[in-house]
Amino acid sequence: MNARVRAILIIAGVGLLDRVSKAYIRVRVPEWETIPVIRGFFNIDHTENTGAAFGMLQSASQWRPLLLIGISVVVMSIIAPMLWAAAKPGSASALMQTGLAFVFGGAAGNLWDRLFRGSVTDFLQFFFGSYEFPSFNAADSSIFVGACLLLIDMWMTRKKETRVRESGVRSQ
Repeated sequence: MNARVRAILIIAGVGLLDRVSKAYIRVRVPEWETIPVIRGFFNIDHTENTGAAFGMLQSASQWRPLLLIGISVVVMSIIAPMLWAAAKPGSASALMQTGLAFVFGGAAGNLWDRLFRGSVTDFLQFFFGSYEFPSFNAADSSIFVGACLLLIDMWMTRKKETRVRESGVRSQ
């Protein structure tokens, strides 16, 4: 499959999952209601986040929406040409292409909410012992997975370049 087609399918899949899951939560779970799924570990927790990740900037004034939309647009403007260039045969690994597509899809999902709803619907809440991880959504998960794939790709690329350099030094 063509790398660009694969990237478009990933972005579309992330967008569809994000839209459907958020719509379902908004219809089925009243805002601020928490539904324990696995007690002490996982809840469905419907919140409408007008701030940034983890509720940051919640108390900021009228510039907050513009700032958050602007950041999303800048990030997507940087990732789009990277993704387009990475899809050329031999220019980047499939892992990098996939990671960029996941980040772009997640950013697009949350941007959609900010533009058309003024808030982002978060609903997945996890606990690890006494630590409560802030609620998040499918778009946030996609951004996280994409970032992890990019880090793995960077680590693998660096490791490969080190091996190539070391083998070049030995052969001289």
